[in-house]
Amino acid sequence: MGTPIPAVAAAAPGPVIEPVRQCGDLEQRFDLPGATTHVTSAKEAKENDQSEPKHCDVHGYVEPAVQFQLRLPLQTFTGRYVQHGCGGFCGRITELPFPDCGGDLGGDVAIGATDDGHVSQGLEEQWAANNQAARNDYFYRAPHVLSVAAKRIITEFYGAPPKRSYFSSCSNGGREGLLLAQRYPHDFDGIIAGAPAHVMGPLFGVYAPWLARTNTAANGEPIITSDKLPALHKAVVAACDRHDGLADGQIDDPRACRFDPVQVQCPAGTDQPHCLTPRQVAIARALYAGPTDPNGRRLYPGWQTHGSELGWDGIITPSAGLGGNSFAAWLGDNYLKYVGFPIGTPHSSLAEASFTAAEFHRLTAEGVKGNAMSLDLRAFRRAGGKLILWHGWADPQLPATATVDYYQRLSQDNGGLRETQRWARLFMVPTMSHCGGGYRLSEFDPLRELVTWVERGAAPDRVIAVGRDAQGAVSRSRPVFPHPLVAAYDGTGSIDHADNFVPAPPRRPSSDTIRWIGSHLHELPGPVAP
Repeated sequence: MGTPIPAVAAAAPGPVIEPVRQCGDLEQRFDLPGATTHVTSAKEAKENDQSEPKHCDVHGYVEPAVQFQLRLPLQTFTGRYVQHGCGGFCGRITELPFPDCGGDLGGDVAIGATDDGHVSQGLEEQWAANNQAARNDYFYRAPHVLSVAAKRIITEFYGAPPKRSYFSSCSNGGREGLLLAQRYPHDFDGIIAGAPAHVMGPLFGVYAPWLARTNTAANGEPIITSDKLPALHKAVVAACDRHDGLADGQIDDPRACRFDPVQVQCPAGTDQPHCLTPRQVAIARALYAGPTDPNGRRLYPGWQTHGSELGWDGIITPSAGLGGNSFAAWLGDNYLKYVGFPIGTPHSSLAEASFTAAEFHRLTAEGVKGNAMSLDLRAFRRAGGKLILWHGWADPQLPATATVDYYQRLSQDNGGLRETQRWARLFMVPTMSHCGGGYRLSEFDPLRELVTWVERGAAPDRVIAVGRDAQGAVSRSRPVFPHPLVAAYDGTGSIDHADNFVPAPPRRPSSDTIRWIGSHLHELPGPVAP
């Protein structure tokens, strides 16, 4: 029997807004300043067992090449627009399920997404090699021009613009969310930025290549192999589970964990799946420490957190779906070859990467266009915007510490934590991997809470995260409180039910600001589309 999820009040939808045009009438050109838009197809979606509302399925592009899709409800729209971002290097339009904001089948909202201005070319991201327009769409333009186009099309279809606009996404989409708040503060009323790749240049051009190179032997074989990860993870959780005061099979805050992988070192002269060789112990220690230059200066504000080990499979170890490369190797090699340096200047590759200050700074010229590191969100705040940041503590792709570091700096620049929490809140999800999945808690979606914050003025004081068993039933629910608060067991009832936890300050308060070589990037604003 699954553990029930505590009820979360739905944000009440408003009255239904009927279309004033036929769906097919949207097939036209819209001459918008800086965002000339062409709707190439607009058709009523076919019935599909009533799992989603009847809607107008709209496809088109914003010049020169920003492909997009909109889904506009025909009978249930109440005035909200929700835009999604895309992951990795983008290059395709992600699936667009209707979100649950409290309406019938999610049909109270119109939804949209874009491919960010290019088509991905599989294992080789050559679209960016000599096409600055495509790069700029990906770096900073596409999500903004889609918001402009979508609002115009919605106005045409329903006779009025959306009452409220929201952006919700994760990973590269989380980066886009932060970038929109920083550079286009009037595009959205509320923004969710999950596991944001906001330190994009150093993440793609330094951290990912470093992960790949660190775990690769001279013969090209991985040093730590996938079969070793379960034993390492089990040992880490056993060593650090109780640090939060509760033995529940999860690490709530990996920063309190002091596990040394030598504890699972194999006996001399042996190599078994349940233990690490001395060389593997050394590599695990390096992964937990993060990259530095020859002078010991941090090259990225993050490292592999304790508890993330199961997620290393395919990220740091080889993945069959990427031609035998790890995800880190694929991401880093493509970024260094095709994206990370100005067109016409010398590029690099995974094989040629050097982890020095000089190479780090060489990435800045192009990286600053896509980084979403600015701490100046004053215009977004003045416009009444609300921001929810969230990240899984066991994320192996984008170290969660970088998001905590950003929020600490944001708070310091905006009058302190209490003042910042009036409009921006961070939620750190224990055990969650990258944008979902994880070894205990695996699902987290604060969209309802964001809508309630924007439309009712009620700031979220908790968001429920859940985990599921092999049959898909909820096996654990936990409240996630605004950082730095943590969930503490109240001593009664099941430890698998969120109602039995209360907010508490962390047992070991920590300084979340990380000293690293790229701290100055917070002061470099990126370009804005005209």
